[in-house]
Amino acid sequence: MSNGLLYRWVLNALALLAVSFLYSGVSVSGPLALIIGAAVLGLVNAFVRPVLFVLTLPINLLTLGLFTFVLNGLMLWLASGLVPGFAVHGFWAAVWASILLSIVSAFLSMVVKSR
Repeated sequence: MSNGLLYRWVLNALALLAVSFLYSGVSVSGPLALIIGAAVLGLVNAFVRPVLFVLTLPINLLTLGLFTFVLNGLMLWLASGLVPGFAVHGFWAAVWASILLSIVSAFLSMVVKSR
């Protein structure tokens, strides 16, 4: 496993933990669920999201890219359905949590890279 992949996995797990503390629509039952949830979310975003992005390209163009938020929410919701102990409580909770996850992840990346 390369250092870059491990670095991204840890950052995503920390971002997921932060979102679960900041937003009641996401819950993580323990460290194992957090680690597996971050890994599954990474795999879903790597393999499923590109296919769905291409399939939904027309609606994404019509909404000027705003449908991407919905797509990200669906990926988070899918990952939560695959990992026991990692729960997202509803579709709109997943959309809002994915937006918050993107913000927290970007912030963590900036903080870590600046050091």
